[in-house]
Amino acid sequence: MNKTYCPSLTEYKRRLSREVKIGDLPMGGLNPIRVQSMTTVDTMDTLGSVEQTLRMVEAGCEYVRITAPSVKEAQNLLEIRKELRKRGCNVPLIADIHFTPNAAELAARIVEKVRVNPGNYADKKKFDVIDYTDASYAAEVERIRERFRPLVQICKQYGTAMRIGTNHGSLSDRILSRYGDTPLGMVESALEFLRLCEEENYYDVVLSMKASNTQVMVQAYRLLVQKLDEEGLQPYPLHLGVTEAGEAEDGRIKSAVGIGTLLEDGLGDTVRVSLTEAPEAEAPVARALIDRYTNRAAEAKPIRPLGEELGISNEQLVIENEATAAMPAPAFANSSLLITNSSLPIDPFQYHRRPTREVLNLGGQNVPRVMVDLSALDAVEYADLRAVGHLYSAFLDKFQMNDLGADYVYSGQRPVPFMLPNGLKEVVDYSAWLDAGQRPDHYPVLTHTEYAAPGARHPELNFVFQHLDSLTPASLGQLRADATAVIILYTDNAHAMPEIRRAFFELMNNGVTNPVIINRQYPALTPEQTQLYAATDVGGLLLDGLGDGVVLSTELLPARPKQEWLTTLDQLNQLSFGILQAARTRMSKTEYISCPSCGRTLFDLQETTAMIRKRTDHLKGVKIGIMGCIVNGPGEMADADYGYVGVGKGKIALYRGQEVIKKAVPEAQAVDQLIDLMREDGRWIEPVLLEEPVAG
Repeated sequence: MNKTYCPSLTEYKRRLSREVKIGDLPMGGLNPIRVQSMTTVDTMDTLGSVEQTLRMVEAGCEYVRITAPSVKEAQNLLEIRKELRKRGCNVPLIADIHFTPNAAELAARIVEKVRVNPGNYADKKKFDVIDYTDASYAAEVERIRERFRPLVQICKQYGTAMRIGTNHGSLSDRILSRYGDTPLGMVESALEFLRLCEEENYYDVVLSMKASNTQVMVQAYRLLVQKLDEEGLQPYPLHLGVTEAGEAEDGRIKSAVGIGTLLEDGLGDTVRVSLTEAPEAEAPVARALIDRYTNRAAEAKPIRPLGEELGISNEQLVIENEATAAMPAPAFANSSLLITNSSLPIDPFQYHRRPTREVLNLGGQNVPRVMVDLSALDAVEYADLRAVGHLYSAFLDKFQMNDLGADYVYSGQRPVPFMLPNGLKEVVDYSAWLDAGQRPDHYPVLTHTEYAAPGARHPELNFVFQHLDSLTPASLGQLRADATAVIILYTDNAHAMPEIRRAFFELMNNGVTNPVIINRQYPALTPEQTQLYAATDVGGLLLDGLGDGVVLSTELLPARPKQEWLTTLDQLNQLSFGILQAARTRMSKTEYISCPSCGRTLFDLQETTAMIRKRTDHLKGVKIGIMGCIVNGPGEMADADYGYVGVGKGKIALYRGQEVIKKAVPEAQAVDQLIDLMREDGRWIEPVLLEEPVAG
């Protein structure tokens, strides 16, 4: 199968998409990547919607989406638009449509763009499995096409753009029955609608493949690009987003893992970060993700081209995309795509973890491990290990580990002066390991130069710093033969994630199965930037099955008080676990799949999410969906173990998986009844306070 999904795997090169006019602000082509968000006020509240839109624009939104669940809301978009224009605000408006073609057809005459979800536009989702013949399936597709055709014609007549926005959780029963709950099903759901658009010579289309599961989301966007090219369809702009990402740090990390991974490969023309927060809080996060790529091509150092590891010439790597060259005008020849053929050692459309040998508790079937860099601390004390998730109780004279307890600490030249708690292992510089008498409870880390020279080694585990250029034939051979070596892979290239990925390809194509810990250093960034950049760099690799651990560090920073260092270490430790969880490679805490609020929401999402989190955030590995309305209901939280869904004012439906268990529960009782449901299933445990007791 052709694995082409981006312009280049080794240099930053943005995919050249078709330009789409959205009001006076075009998207795609050579235009900047745009920022957008969605209002949360009731669409019938004209002034409230206007005021919130103005705040969103002030925060950086370039497009504003407003829900139109019925004809009356679609009609009121005209009043909102008039008031905005009267106030001098010309931001393009987008109508968000679910279930109601007549609302879409009206909105398309009023606003600059409409968003339709092919999973519920003239289609249905009752979680029925239907046994289609080819003929009956084709007939059903044709019925839906005829229901969709009037909207296409109206958009073409009025110069209105359209987003065909597939959501993983709201695929129709028809698509699920034919393709399953898969990225291919998501792509095909959109392509059925897109093919009709092209038949009608309507090309002002934007596409999205949103999911709460970052693995599925990234695979679907990649597959979409590959399918557009394969079918000779136009290279339409991409709207990037992780749906129901959640709130606070978790929501930002999850968004960066999904969105950032695609931006790294040059995909994406507009970004919406979906946080369970006020919409004006979303735009700065989207802008921070986008701005990282403004000067990426100029800042990046050249990466050894892929042809060397694929065993083919660079000339063979460059192909003309003949399908796009023959497009109807205006055509965009998406040329110079790098072939990523069957020699590519990963499948970009399906998750497979890189096979590795097991070294101690690293690699093999072990979950990815977390290492924390303590080397900047002058003297480590018992209480300091709280920053890495190991809590010392002086009263009990013992340690307790929380769910975010690090697996390894790196102490560099200053070994920790006391015995570490069970479950925590120490890594020291090779010279310190030699000077301390080669202690068996210390694991040395060697530079690639030290590793190449003969010398003493730990009998079980030795860490080795490597980067792409140090992976010479000699070093690859040495690693391949060493059953004790674990690689710590790093780079100082601004185009960091692709260079580390390129190094993984070198290992895989040379049969090196040693575990790899991904090391990223962020010497001069704000905590907010570090959070987004690390989630992108490490998360993007994990989504491709690459990496057996992570170590984040903030070297080269000026001297700071110890407490500031401990705060930073605590943040980096939590960030490491958060990235592993967002990439679905290590579940260490409760996961909340919570939608961003919108005009359809039937309760205060932020307040409710905070309340549910307070009661349940000790339930390791449990996934809870919190949805404001039935549109973002059981389908959107497809991954969740339990669901809390608004079904009316003050009324909540509770779900086990995708099955509704209790309907119309009064909101005041809903959290207690959710916990009772977990008790019935044996999933509830009482929270334990990990603090030392007060002596009486």
